[in-house]
Amino acid sequence: MSSAMVQNSLLGWAIVLVIGFPFLVIVLGESIHYLKRRGKPLAATLRLVRNLILPVLVFLLFMQHVLKLDTDGRWIKSVETLLWVCLIHAALSLFNVILFEQAKADTWRSRVPKLLIDLARLFLILLGTAIVLATVWNADLAGLATALGVSSIVIGLALQDTLGSVTSGIALLFERPFSVGDWLRIGETVGQVTDINWRAVRLQTLEREMVVIPHKVIGGETIRNFSQPQRLHAERIRLGFSYNDPPNLAKQVLKNTAIATQGILTHPEPQIFTLSYDDSAVTYEVKFFIQDYGDLEEIRDRFMTRVWYAAQRNNLSIPFPIRTLYHFHGPTSQAQDISKKVAESLQSIPAFVPLDKEQENGQSFSQGIVLQHFGAGEKVVHQGDAGKALYIIVSGQAILSVTDELLREHEVLPLKAGEFFGEMALFSGELSPVSVTAANDLEVMMIASNVVNQMIERQPSFAREISQILEIRRRAIQSIKQTPMQPNLQIDIN
Repeated sequence: MSSAMVQNSLLGWAIVLVIGFPFLVIVLGESIHYLKRRGKPLAATLRLVRNLILPVLVFLLFMQHVLKLDTDGRWIKSVETLLWVCLIHAALSLFNVILFEQAKADTWRSRVPKLLIDLARLFLILLGTAIVLATVWNADLAGLATALGVSSIVIGLALQDTLGSVTSGIALLFERPFSVGDWLRIGETVGQVTDINWRAVRLQTLEREMVVIPHKVIGGETIRNFSQPQRLHAERIRLGFSYNDPPNLAKQVLKNTAIATQGILTHPEPQIFTLSYDDSAVTYEVKFFIQDYGDLEEIRDRFMTRVWYAAQRNNLSIPFPIRTLYHFHGPTSQAQDISKKVAESLQSIPAFVPLDKEQENGQSFSQGIVLQHFGAGEKVVHQGDAGKALYIIVSGQAILSVTDELLREHEVLPLKAGEFFGEMALFSGELSPVSVTAANDLEVMMIASNVVNQMIERQPSFAREISQILEIRRRAIQSIKQTPMQPNLQIDIN
Protein backbone atom coordinates (compact mmCIF):
# COMPACT_ATOMS: atom_id res chain seq x y z
CA MET A 1 0.00 0.00 0.00
CA SER A 2 2.76 2.40 0.94
CA SER A 3 4.62 1.44 -2.21
CA ALA A 4 1.58 2.30 -4.28
CA MET A 5 1.25 5.66 -2.50
CA VAL A 6 4.89 6.44 -3.20
CA GLN A 7 4.44 5.55 -6.83
CA ASN A 8 1.31 7.71 -7.04
CA SER A 9 3.19 10.59 -5.40
CA LEU A 10 6.06 10.27 -7.85
CA LEU A 11 3.61 10.08 -10.73
CA GLY A 12 1.72 13.14 -9.46
CA TRP A 13 4.87 15.25 -9.13
CA ALA A 14 6.07 14.10 -12.52
CA ILE A 15 2.76 15.06 -14.13
CA VAL A 16 2.73 18.44 -12.34
CA LEU A 17 6.28 19.23 -13.42
CA VAL A 18 5.82 18.02 -17.00
CA ILE A 19 2.59 19.96 -17.49
CA GLY A 20 3.11 22.92 -15.14
CA PHE A 21 6.57 23.94 -16.31
CA PRO A 22 5.69 24.43 -20.02
CA PHE A 23 2.41 26.09 -19.04
CA LEU A 24 4.17 28.64 -16.80
CA VAL A 25 6.82 29.26 -19.46
CA ILE A 26 4.08 30.06 -22.01
CA VAL A 27 2.19 32.33 -19.59
CA LEU A 28 5.33 34.21 -18.60
CA GLY A 29 6.40 34.51 -22.26
CA GLU A 30 3.08 36.06 -23.25
CA SER A 31 3.21 38.42 -20.28
CA ILE A 32 6.74 39.48 -21.17
CA HIS A 33 5.73 40.10 -24.78
CA TYR A 34 2.69 42.13 -23.66
CA LEU A 35 4.72 44.30 -21.30
CA LYS A 36 7.55 44.75 -23.79
CA ARG A 37 5.21 46.05 -26.49
CA ARG A 38 3.99 48.73 -24.06
CA GLY A 39 7.49 49.64 -22.98
CA LYS A 40 7.05 48.44 -19.39
CA PRO A 41 10.35 47.83 -17.51
CA LEU A 42 8.69 45.01 -15.51
CA ALA A 43 9.28 42.76 -18.54
CA ALA A 44 12.96 42.44 -17.57
CA THR A 45 12.06 41.09 -14.12
CA LEU A 46 9.62 38.53 -15.55
CA ARG A 47 12.33 37.45 -17.99
CA LEU A 48 14.59 36.66 -15.02
CA VAL A 49 11.78 34.64 -13.44
CA ARG A 50 11.22 32.66 -16.63
CA ASN A 51 14.86 32.09 -17.55
CA LEU A 52 16.44 31.60 -14.11
CA ILE A 53 14.10 31.10 -11.19
CA LEU A 54 11.54 28.80 -12.81
CA PRO A 55 14.03 26.28 -14.30
CA VAL A 56 16.05 26.09 -11.07
CA LEU A 57 12.88 25.68 -8.99
CA VAL A 58 11.57 22.89 -11.24
CA PHE A 59 14.94 21.14 -11.13
CA LEU A 60 14.99 21.40 -7.31
CA LEU A 61 11.45 19.96 -7.02
CA PHE A 62 12.36 17.18 -9.44
CA MET A 63 15.39 16.23 -7.35
CA GLN A 64 13.44 16.35 -4.08
CA HIS A 65 10.12 14.73 -5.02
CA VAL A 66 10.85 12.59 -8.04
CA LEU A 67 14.44 11.46 -7.53
CA LYS A 68 14.00 11.51 -3.72
CA LEU A 69 17.53 12.79 -3.07
CA ASP A 70 18.64 13.58 0.47
CA THR A 71 17.68 17.14 1.39
CA ASP A 72 20.96 17.52 3.27
CA GLY A 73 22.93 16.27 0.30
CA ARG A 74 25.41 18.35 -1.58
CA TRP A 75 23.37 18.42 -4.81
CA ILE A 76 20.20 19.64 -3.12
CA LYS A 77 22.06 22.37 -1.20
CA SER A 78 23.88 23.52 -4.32
CA VAL A 79 20.65 23.88 -6.30
CA GLU A 80 18.93 25.51 -3.31
CA THR A 81 21.80 28.02 -3.02
CA LEU A 82 21.49 28.82 -6.72
CA LEU A 83 17.75 29.30 -6.32
CA TRP A 84 18.18 31.75 -3.47
CA VAL A 85 20.77 33.75 -5.38
CA CYS A 86 18.42 33.94 -8.36
CA LEU A 87 15.58 35.06 -6.09
CA ILE A 88 17.75 37.82 -4.62
CA HIS A 89 18.73 38.94 -8.11
CA ALA A 90 15.09 39.03 -9.26
CA ALA A 91 13.95 40.84 -6.10
CA LEU A 92 16.59 43.53 -6.60
CA SER A 93 15.57 43.84 -10.25
CA LEU A 94 11.93 44.33 -9.19
CA PHE A 95 13.03 46.87 -6.58
CA ASN A 96 15.01 48.76 -9.27
CA VAL A 97 11.99 48.79 -11.61
CA ILE A 98 9.62 50.12 -8.96
CA LEU A 99 11.96 52.69 -7.42
CA PHE A 100 14.14 53.94 -10.29
CA GLU A 101 12.97 52.76 -13.73
CA GLN A 102 9.48 54.23 -13.29
CA ALA A 103 10.66 57.39 -11.54
CA LYS A 104 9.27 60.68 -12.84
CA ALA A 105 11.59 63.23 -14.40
CA ASP A 106 13.22 65.89 -12.21
CA THR A 107 13.06 63.72 -9.08
CA TRP A 108 15.99 62.47 -7.00
CA ARG A 109 15.27 58.89 -8.11
CA SER A 110 15.65 59.83 -11.81
CA ARG A 111 18.98 61.53 -11.11
CA VAL A 112 20.59 58.50 -9.45
CA PRO A 113 23.31 57.30 -11.88
CA LYS A 114 22.99 53.81 -13.33
CA LEU A 115 26.58 53.04 -12.31
CA LEU A 116 25.71 53.62 -8.65
CA ILE A 117 22.62 51.43 -8.96
CA ASP A 118 24.62 48.60 -10.54
CA LEU A 119 27.33 48.79 -7.87
CA ALA A 120 24.71 48.75 -5.10
CA ARG A 121 23.00 45.76 -6.70
CA LEU A 122 26.31 43.89 -6.94
CA PHE A 123 27.05 44.60 -3.28
CA LEU A 124 23.60 43.42 -2.17
CA ILE A 125 23.88 40.25 -4.27
CA LEU A 126 27.24 39.44 -2.68
CA LEU A 127 25.81 40.16 0.78
CA GLY A 128 22.75 37.99 0.07
CA THR A 129 24.95 35.20 -1.24
CA ALA A 130 26.98 35.30 1.98
CA ILE A 131 23.79 35.04 4.06
CA VAL A 132 22.55 32.15 1.92
CA LEU A 133 25.87 30.30 2.36
CA ALA A 134 25.69 30.85 6.09
CA THR A 135 22.07 29.61 6.24
CA VAL A 136 22.10 26.70 3.79
CA TRP A 137 25.63 25.41 4.34
CA ASN A 138 26.04 26.54 7.98
CA ALA A 139 29.30 28.19 6.91
CA ASP A 140 31.37 30.34 9.27
CA LEU A 141 31.95 33.57 7.40
CA ALA A 142 34.03 35.34 10.06
CA GLY A 143 37.30 34.12 8.59
CA LEU A 144 36.12 34.91 5.08
CA ALA A 145 35.10 38.41 6.14
CA THR A 146 38.52 38.99 7.71
CA ALA A 147 40.28 37.78 4.58
CA LEU A 148 38.05 39.96 2.42
CA GLY A 149 38.78 42.97 4.62
CA VAL A 150 42.53 42.56 4.30
CA SER A 151 42.23 41.90 0.58
CA SER A 152 40.07 45.00 0.16
CA ILE A 153 42.74 47.16 1.79
CA VAL A 154 45.44 45.74 -0.48
CA ILE A 155 43.30 46.09 -3.58
CA GLY A 156 42.27 49.62 -2.58
CA LEU A 157 45.88 50.74 -2.23
CA ALA A 158 46.82 49.17 -5.55
CA LEU A 159 43.86 50.69 -7.40
CA GLN A 160 43.56 54.01 -5.59
CA ASP A 161 43.83 56.05 -8.84
CA THR A 162 41.21 53.93 -10.57
CA LEU A 163 38.94 53.95 -7.53
CA GLY A 164 39.41 57.72 -7.28
CA SER A 165 38.23 58.07 -10.87
CA VAL A 166 35.29 55.76 -10.16
CA THR A 167 34.30 57.77 -7.08
CA SER A 168 34.58 61.05 -8.99
CA GLY A 169 32.61 59.48 -11.83
CA ILE A 170 29.80 58.49 -9.48
CA ALA A 171 29.69 62.05 -8.09
CA LEU A 172 29.63 63.55 -11.58
CA LEU A 173 26.98 61.14 -12.81
CA PHE A 174 24.83 61.86 -9.76
CA GLU A 175 25.18 65.62 -10.20
CA ARG A 176 24.86 65.43 -14.03
CA PRO A 177 26.55 68.70 -14.99
CA PHE A 178 26.62 67.45 -18.60
CA SER A 179 25.30 64.62 -20.76
CA VAL A 180 26.14 62.90 -24.03
CA GLY A 181 25.96 65.38 -26.92
CA ASP A 182 26.92 68.46 -24.89
CA TRP A 183 29.83 70.70 -25.92
CA LEU A 184 32.28 71.26 -23.05
CA ARG A 185 35.45 73.12 -22.25
CA ILE A 186 37.48 71.19 -19.68
CA GLY A 187 40.73 72.97 -19.00
CA GLU A 188 42.14 73.78 -22.44
CA THR A 189 40.17 71.04 -24.22
CA VAL A 190 36.95 71.79 -26.12
CA GLY A 191 34.86 68.93 -27.48
CA GLN A 192 31.50 67.18 -27.69
CA VAL A 193 30.71 64.44 -25.17
CA THR A 194 30.41 61.11 -26.99
CA ASP A 195 30.54 58.70 -24.04
CA ILE A 196 30.46 58.70 -20.22
CA ASN A 197 31.59 55.52 -18.49
CA TRP A 198 32.65 54.49 -15.00
CA ARG A 199 36.22 55.79 -15.40
CA ALA A 200 36.38 58.64 -17.92
CA VAL A 201 34.60 60.95 -20.33
CA ARG A 202 35.28 60.83 -24.08
CA LEU A 203 35.23 64.10 -26.04
CA GLN A 204 35.40 64.60 -29.80
CA THR A 205 37.10 67.89 -30.59
CA LEU A 206 36.45 70.24 -33.51
CA GLU A 207 39.52 68.66 -35.14
CA ARG A 208 37.68 65.28 -35.02
CA GLU A 209 40.13 63.95 -32.43
CA MET A 210 39.11 61.72 -29.53
CA VAL A 211 40.19 62.93 -26.07
CA VAL A 212 39.73 60.70 -23.00
CA ILE A 213 39.66 62.61 -19.70
CA PRO A 214 39.51 60.62 -16.41
CA HIS A 215 36.83 61.62 -13.90
CA LYS A 216 39.53 62.34 -11.33
CA VAL A 217 40.97 65.03 -13.63
CA ILE A 218 37.52 66.46 -14.41
CA GLY A 219 36.78 66.71 -10.68
CA GLY A 220 39.68 69.16 -10.31
CA GLU A 221 38.87 71.30 -13.39
CA THR A 222 36.33 74.01 -14.12
CA ILE A 223 33.73 72.65 -16.54
CA ARG A 224 32.20 75.07 -19.03
CA ASN A 225 29.09 73.64 -20.70
CA PHE A 226 28.13 75.32 -23.99
CA SER A 227 24.90 73.29 -24.32
CA GLN A 228 23.22 73.79 -20.94
CA PRO A 229 20.93 75.16 -19.56
CA GLN A 230 20.07 75.93 -23.20
CA ARG A 231 21.82 75.09 -26.46
CA LEU A 232 22.14 78.75 -27.50
CA HIS A 233 25.73 79.96 -27.54
CA ALA A 234 26.87 83.59 -27.61
CA GLU A 235 30.04 84.23 -29.60
CA ARG A 236 32.04 87.44 -29.37
CA ILE A 237 34.29 88.71 -32.19
CA ARG A 238 36.41 91.84 -32.11
CA LEU A 239 37.00 93.95 -35.21
CA GLY A 240 38.72 97.26 -35.83
CA PHE A 241 37.84 100.10 -38.21
CA SER A 242 39.58 103.35 -39.00
CA TYR A 243 39.19 106.48 -36.87
CA ASN A 244 37.80 108.16 -40.00
CA ASP A 245 34.81 105.80 -40.06
CA PRO A 246 31.78 106.99 -38.02
CA PRO A 247 31.11 104.52 -35.17
CA ASN A 248 27.36 104.45 -35.79
CA LEU A 249 27.92 103.53 -39.45
CA ALA A 250 30.43 100.85 -38.54
CA LYS A 251 28.08 99.36 -35.92
CA GLN A 252 25.15 99.37 -38.33
CA VAL A 253 27.19 97.65 -41.06
CA LEU A 254 28.40 94.99 -38.62
CA LYS A 255 24.88 94.37 -37.33
CA ASN A 256 23.37 94.08 -40.80
CA THR A 257 26.16 91.72 -41.84
CA ALA A 258 25.58 89.52 -38.78
CA ILE A 259 21.82 89.37 -39.38
CA ALA A 260 22.37 88.41 -43.04
CA THR A 261 24.83 85.61 -42.18
CA GLN A 262 23.32 82.13 -42.26
CA GLY A 263 23.47 80.42 -38.87
CA ILE A 264 23.40 83.61 -36.78
CA LEU A 265 20.08 83.91 -34.95
CA THR A 266 17.94 87.02 -35.23
CA HIS A 267 16.29 86.30 -31.86
CA PRO A 268 18.14 87.22 -29.71
CA GLU A 269 19.43 89.73 -32.23
CA PRO A 270 23.15 90.48 -32.61
CA GLN A 271 24.63 93.26 -30.48
CA ILE A 272 27.49 95.59 -31.42
CA PHE A 273 29.59 97.43 -28.83
CA THR A 274 32.18 100.15 -29.26
CA LEU A 275 34.86 98.56 -27.15
CA SER A 276 37.97 100.74 -27.13
CA TYR A 277 40.04 103.32 -28.98
CA ASP A 278 43.30 101.55 -29.74
CA ASP A 279 46.53 102.71 -31.38
CA SER A 280 45.57 102.01 -34.97
CA ALA A 281 41.79 101.47 -34.93
CA VAL A 282 38.52 101.83 -33.08
CA THR A 283 37.75 98.32 -31.80
CA TYR A 284 34.19 96.98 -31.91
CA GLU A 285 32.84 93.79 -30.41
CA VAL A 286 30.16 91.77 -32.19
CA LYS A 287 28.05 89.51 -29.98
CA PHE A 288 25.79 87.06 -31.79
CA PHE A 289 23.99 83.84 -30.91
CA ILE A 290 24.09 80.46 -32.65
CA GLN A 291 21.95 77.38 -32.11
CA ASP A 292 24.68 74.73 -31.93
CA TYR A 293 28.28 75.23 -30.79
CA GLY A 294 29.42 72.59 -33.28
CA ASP A 295 28.63 75.00 -36.16
CA LEU A 296 30.73 77.82 -34.67
CA GLU A 297 33.72 77.59 -37.03
CA GLU A 298 31.62 77.60 -40.21
CA ILE A 299 29.39 80.46 -39.02
CA ARG A 300 32.35 82.53 -37.86
CA ASP A 301 34.02 82.00 -41.25
CA ARG A 302 30.88 83.15 -43.10
CA PHE A 303 30.60 86.25 -40.94
CA MET A 304 34.26 87.25 -41.14
CA THR A 305 34.25 86.76 -44.92
CA ARG A 306 31.18 88.95 -45.40
CA VAL A 307 32.60 91.71 -43.20
CA TRP A 308 35.25 92.45 -45.84
CA TYR A 309 32.69 92.81 -48.62
CA ALA A 310 30.39 94.91 -46.44
CA ALA A 311 33.30 97.17 -45.47
CA GLN A 312 34.23 97.66 -49.15
CA ARG A 313 30.67 98.55 -50.11
CA ASN A 314 30.34 101.10 -47.32
CA ASN A 315 33.86 102.57 -47.70
CA LEU A 316 34.95 101.40 -44.24
CA SER A 317 38.67 100.89 -43.70
CA ILE A 318 40.12 97.94 -41.79
CA PRO A 319 43.49 99.43 -40.81
CA PHE A 320 46.80 97.63 -40.47
CA PRO A 321 48.57 97.87 -37.10
CA ILE A 322 51.16 100.23 -38.62
CA ARG A 323 51.79 103.95 -38.77
CA THR A 324 50.24 105.49 -41.89
CA LEU A 325 51.44 108.80 -43.38
CA TYR A 326 48.80 110.70 -45.35
CA HIS A 327 49.89 113.09 -48.13
CA PHE A 328 47.22 115.65 -48.96
CA HIS A 329 47.14 116.69 -52.62
CA GLY A 330 43.98 118.70 -52.65
CA PRO A 331 40.29 117.87 -52.35
CA THR A 332 40.03 116.16 -55.73
CA SER A 333 42.63 113.41 -55.24
CA GLN A 334 40.16 110.94 -53.75
CA ALA A 335 37.60 111.65 -56.44
CA GLN A 336 40.26 111.08 -59.08
CA ASP A 337 41.08 107.67 -57.58
CA ILE A 338 37.41 106.68 -57.66
CA SER A 339 37.04 107.92 -61.24
CA LYS A 340 40.08 105.89 -62.26
CA LYS A 341 38.55 102.70 -60.81
CA VAL A 342 35.25 103.43 -62.56
CA ALA A 343 37.05 104.07 -65.86
CA GLU A 344 38.87 100.73 -65.59
CA SER A 345 35.59 98.91 -64.96
CA LEU A 346 33.90 100.60 -67.93
CA GLN A 347 36.07 98.56 -70.29
CA SER A 348 34.13 95.38 -69.37
CA ILE A 349 30.69 96.92 -70.02
CA PRO A 350 28.89 95.75 -73.23
CA ALA A 351 28.72 98.12 -76.19
CA PHE A 352 24.96 98.64 -76.00
CA VAL A 353 25.31 100.42 -72.63
CA PRO A 354 25.75 104.13 -73.56
CA LEU A 355 28.59 105.02 -71.18
CA ASP A 356 31.44 107.11 -72.54
CA LYS A 357 34.36 104.71 -72.12
CA GLU A 358 36.76 106.98 -73.95
CA GLN A 359 36.34 110.07 -71.80
CA GLU A 360 39.31 110.51 -69.51
CA ASN A 361 38.83 109.05 -66.02
CA GLY A 362 35.10 108.67 -66.63
CA GLN A 363 34.53 112.04 -64.93
CA SER A 364 31.21 112.67 -66.64
CA PHE A 365 29.40 110.00 -64.63
CA SER A 366 31.71 109.30 -61.68
CA GLN A 367 29.44 111.11 -59.26
CA GLY A 368 26.59 108.72 -59.99
CA ILE A 369 28.48 105.45 -60.36
CA VAL A 370 29.66 103.27 -57.46
CA LEU A 371 31.60 100.00 -57.61
CA GLN A 372 30.43 97.46 -55.05
CA HIS A 373 31.67 94.00 -54.04
CA PHE A 374 29.51 91.15 -52.76
CA GLY A 375 30.53 87.77 -51.36
CA ALA A 376 29.03 84.43 -52.36
CA GLY A 377 25.53 84.06 -50.91
CA GLU A 378 24.97 87.76 -50.22
CA LYS A 379 21.84 89.40 -51.58
CA VAL A 380 22.44 92.42 -53.80
CA VAL A 381 18.72 93.13 -54.24
CA HIS A 382 16.00 91.93 -51.87
CA GLN A 383 12.52 91.14 -53.09
CA GLY A 384 10.30 93.99 -51.89
CA ASP A 385 13.02 96.67 -51.93
CA ALA A 386 12.51 99.98 -53.69
CA GLY A 387 14.49 100.39 -56.90
CA LYS A 388 17.01 103.24 -56.76
CA ALA A 389 19.69 102.16 -59.19
CA LEU A 390 20.62 99.99 -62.14
CA TYR A 391 23.26 97.32 -61.51
CA ILE A 392 25.67 96.08 -64.17
CA ILE A 393 27.80 93.01 -63.42
CA VAL A 394 31.50 93.75 -63.93
CA SER A 395 32.77 90.32 -62.84
CA GLY A 396 31.31 87.21 -61.24
CA GLN A 397 27.88 85.62 -61.48
CA ALA A 398 24.53 86.17 -59.77
CA ILE A 399 21.17 84.39 -59.52
CA LEU A 400 17.83 86.09 -60.09
CA SER A 401 15.14 84.44 -57.96
CA VAL A 402 11.58 84.93 -56.74
CA THR A 403 10.03 83.99 -53.37
CA ASP A 404 6.51 82.53 -53.21
CA GLU A 405 3.84 82.89 -50.53
CA LEU A 406 5.34 80.02 -48.53
CA LEU A 407 8.70 81.86 -48.43
CA ARG A 408 10.30 79.30 -50.74
CA GLU A 409 12.87 80.69 -53.15
CA HIS A 410 12.84 79.67 -56.83
CA GLU A 411 15.56 80.40 -59.38
CA VAL A 412 14.43 82.38 -62.43
CA LEU A 413 17.69 82.67 -64.37
CA PRO A 414 21.44 83.15 -63.86
CA LEU A 415 23.19 86.43 -64.58
CA LYS A 416 26.79 86.78 -65.80
CA ALA A 417 29.29 89.55 -66.45
CA GLY A 418 27.95 92.30 -68.72
CA GLU A 419 24.29 91.74 -67.79
CA PHE A 420 22.31 94.18 -65.69
CA PHE A 421 19.50 93.96 -63.14
CA GLY A 422 17.40 96.27 -60.96
CA GLU A 423 15.51 97.58 -63.99
CA MET A 424 12.16 96.09 -62.89
CA ALA A 425 11.81 98.31 -59.83
CA LEU A 426 13.74 101.28 -61.24
CA PHE A 427 11.52 101.87 -64.29
CA SER A 428 8.18 100.72 -62.88
CA GLY A 429 8.43 102.70 -59.64
CA GLU A 430 7.20 99.61 -57.76
CA LEU A 431 8.95 97.39 -55.25
CA SER A 432 11.35 94.82 -56.65
CA PRO A 433 9.50 91.58 -57.57
CA VAL A 434 12.73 89.54 -57.47
CA SER A 435 15.87 88.99 -55.43
CA VAL A 436 19.41 88.90 -56.82
CA THR A 437 22.03 86.85 -54.98
CA ALA A 438 25.76 86.60 -55.60
CA ALA A 439 26.64 83.08 -56.78
CA ASN A 440 30.34 83.77 -56.22
CA ASP A 441 32.50 86.82 -55.58
CA LEU A 442 30.62 89.55 -57.43
CA GLU A 443 31.62 93.05 -58.53
CA VAL A 444 28.85 95.31 -59.76
CA MET A 445 28.61 98.87 -61.01
CA MET A 446 25.69 100.64 -59.35
CA ILE A 447 24.41 103.45 -61.58
CA ALA A 448 22.11 106.03 -60.01
CA SER A 449 18.72 106.73 -61.59
CA ASN A 450 19.69 110.25 -62.76
CA VAL A 451 22.70 108.84 -64.64
CA VAL A 452 20.49 106.18 -66.23
CA ASN A 453 18.13 108.93 -67.41
CA GLN A 454 21.08 110.77 -68.98
CA MET A 455 22.15 107.55 -70.71
CA ILE A 456 18.67 107.11 -72.19
CA GLU A 457 18.58 110.72 -73.39
CA ARG A 458 21.90 110.23 -75.17
CA GLN A 459 20.89 106.91 -76.72
CA PRO A 460 17.13 106.16 -76.86
CA SER A 461 17.85 102.65 -78.18
CA PHE A 462 19.15 101.78 -74.70
CA ALA A 463 15.58 102.12 -73.38
CA ARG A 464 14.34 99.66 -76.05
CA GLU A 465 17.11 97.23 -75.06
CA ILE A 466 16.02 97.45 -71.42
CA SER A 467 12.35 97.01 -72.37
CA GLN A 468 13.09 93.81 -74.29
CA ILE A 469 15.10 92.31 -71.44
CA LEU A 470 12.47 93.43 -68.94
CA GLU A 471 9.71 91.70 -70.93
CA ILE A 472 11.73 88.46 -71.19
CA ARG A 473 12.32 88.40 -67.44
CA ARG A 474 8.68 89.14 -66.64
CA ARG A 475 7.62 86.19 -68.78
CA ALA A 476 10.13 83.94 -67.01
CA ILE A 477 8.78 85.03 -63.61
CA GLN A 478 5.19 84.54 -64.75
CA SER A 479 5.92 81.02 -66.04
CA ILE A 480 7.43 80.06 -62.69
CA LYS A 481 4.45 81.44 -60.77
CA GLN A 482 2.01 79.51 -62.99
CA THR A 483 3.79 76.16 -62.52
CA PRO A 484 3.43 74.15 -59.26
CA MET A 485 5.98 75.69 -56.93
CA GLN A 486 8.83 73.33 -56.11
CA PRO A 487 11.77 74.88 -54.28
CA ASN A 488 14.78 74.53 -56.56
CA LEU A 489 17.19 77.08 -55.15
CA GLN A 490 19.39 76.88 -52.11
CA ILE A 491 21.43 80.02 -51.67
CA ASP A 492 23.95 78.74 -49.14
CA ILE A 493 27.21 79.43 -50.94
CA ASN A 494 30.18 79.77 -48.67
